[in-house]
This record gives sequence, structure tokens and C-alpha cells, in this order.
Amino acid sequence: MTATVVRKRSALTKGQLPKFAPYIVLAVALIVGAAIMALIGFNAFGWGIVSAILFAVGLVSWSGAVEGARKAKDKLATCLVVGSFLVALLPLISVIFTVLVNGIPGLITPGFLGTSMNGVTGAFDNKAVEEGAPVLGGIYHALLGTIQITLLATVISVPVGLLTSIYLVEYGNDRPLARAITFFVDVMTGIPSIVAGLFAAAFFFAIVGPGTKTGAVAAVALSVLMIPVVVRSSEEMLKIVPNELREASYALGVRKWRTITKVVIPTAISGIASGVTLAIARVIGETAPILVTAGFATTINNNVFGGWMASLPTFIYTQILNPTSPSNPGPSDQRAWGAALVLIILVMLLNLGARLIARLFAPKTGR
Repeated sequence: MTATVVRKRSALTKGQLPKFAPYIVLAVALIVGAAIMALIGFNAFGWGIVSAILFAVGLVSWSGAVEGARKAKDKLATCLVVGSFLVALLPLISVIFTVLVNGIPGLITPGFLGTSMNGVTGAFDNKAVEEGAPVLGGIYHALLGTIQITLLATVISVPVGLLTSIYLVEYGNDRPLARAITFFVDVMTGIPSIVAGLFAAAFFFAIVGPGTKTGAVAAVALSVLMIPVVVRSSEEMLKIVPNELREASYALGVRKWRTITKVVIPTAISGIASGVTLAIARVIGETAPILVTAGFATTINNNVFGGWMASLPTFIYTQILNPTSPSNPGPSDQRAWGAALVLIILVMLLNLGARLIARLFAPKTGR
């Protein structure tokens, strides 16, 4: 009986690669790839590329010899898909790793998050480099400016974008006005950020006067970039709400505006929150419109409607382009990398907040 079971298992597994075959091919590919790279000049990136090619060729060839052409094509497709995923993932890993390595020293510097650049001169940076003194100056003013400008831009953009998407989905009915709005929203999606900054600067130039640079002007510029993203994402989320829900509400005698606020929007709130987060992440790192509309400041400005205001992107830009001490740019580079890390952390927190909001306000599936 045991021999019969063994023969059945052998018949079932005949013509198949063993489960450990990919691991064997991977080990051989890594060894051969390292040998090839040692001959032409070793580097980690090249080793990975050569090893991946050898792995794909080896696994597909082995599969073709044992399993046949059909299984070999399947293995080739799998290798291409996984390889494409890893290639797309490499830049993200590289960016995160580089920012972490260079940004953590600046982030852990005492006072980095709680002080501004007010009064910090090149003499302090020279002293930090030559005498080992602590690096002075921080990003508090830029962090505060980023939060204020982005918050005001969100307050402007979300109501306008959401109401526009509600009109397009619930009231537009492919009317000429709805088609025109859709066209202009698509056009606005591709507007360069510097054009949005110039528009806001020219708008306030005509209303207030020349040379007007405040956080509010920057918020208007960012809202020009945010509104199309909010409109398109919210529109798509509202479209996927089943019409049966609307019809059931109308059958109970509920007015259309109340159906929208109590049925349609709560059903799509998770997607709308994700779209708003995407829009915020789209503008929170913009530099050009902020430079044009808000200028740059080294001091704390709590008034978004008056005076120049710094932001994290402009802080990074100026610290790299114009170091506090041109002869010793190391402390400025450290501050810039630390600010970049804080900016990435802010985007991550926004995404986590959007997921939390979506979970809290999503319609309950239970009874």
C-alpha cells in the first residue's frame, strides 16, 4: 500500500519543478551575478539587475525543460510582473532611505522643531563646523507656515471642489454647463504650479496692490491646484454610489438635498477623504507658488493674512540654494534634510488620518 501511495504521488508531481527550485535558482543567480560584477566593477545596483536577469533566465529555462512551454511562459510572466514591481519600488525605498539617513541627524538636533532661524547667521554655522558647537536654528517658523497655508487652502478648496462634484453628478445631467465645468477642471489639473502662483499674485495685485505677499495669497495659489483634484476624486466616488440608494430615499419622500447629505455623501465619505488627502499631499510640497506668493521669512509669523511667511518647501530650497554660511554649508544641508524628513512624516500622518476618517465615517455594514 505504501508503494502504491508513493507511485501516485510521483505520478502527480511528475513534470513539475520542486518547490525549492526558485530558491536554488536565486542562490545561483546571486553567486554568478556577484562574480560577473566583480570582473567589471562591483556595485550593488548592477549586482541586483544582473542577478534578476540570471534568475529569470534560469527559472524559465528550467521550467521549459521540465514542465513544458506553457508553464515556462507562466514563469516568465510572473518574473516580469514581480520584476516590474521591484523596479517601481526601488525609487521609493531609495528616497526614504536617503532622507532617513540624512534627515535624522537634523531632526534630533536640540531645538530643531521648536526654534526658528531668527538671528542665526553664518558665524554660528562656522562655529558649529570648526569648533564642534551645536547647530543652531530650526524649522518652527516654516512648519507653522506650512500648516497654516495648507489648512487655509484646504478650507477654500474642499467646499468648492465637493460642491462642484455634487453638481456634476447629481444635477449636471450632461448639460452644457456641466460639460464646460468638466473641461475646465481637466485643464486645471495640468496647470503648472508656477502658473497658479502667478495667477494668485496677479489677482491680489489687482485687488490689494503690488508686492502683496502673504500666506493667504499662497493659500489661494495652492487652492487652484487642489480644487481639480478634489473635484475629480469626489466625482468618481459619488458616481459609484448605487442609484438604488437614491431611489429608496426618494421613495420614502426624502428631498434630494437631504438624500445627498444623508445618503450619498456618507456612502462615499471614505473615497472623498482619500481624495482630499491626495489633494493636500499634492500641494504641501509645492515650492514655486509659495516663493511667488508668500516669499520667505526667518521669523515666526502667526498672521496668515499679513507679512511674508515661510514654509517647509521654501525653507529646504533656500537652505540648499543659499546656505547660511557659504563657506560651511554642512549645517544648512543638515537643516534641509531634517525639514525634508518632517515633510514626509506630515504626508504620512495625513494618509493615516484619512484612513481613520474613512473608517469612522464609513456607513456601517451590520444591522
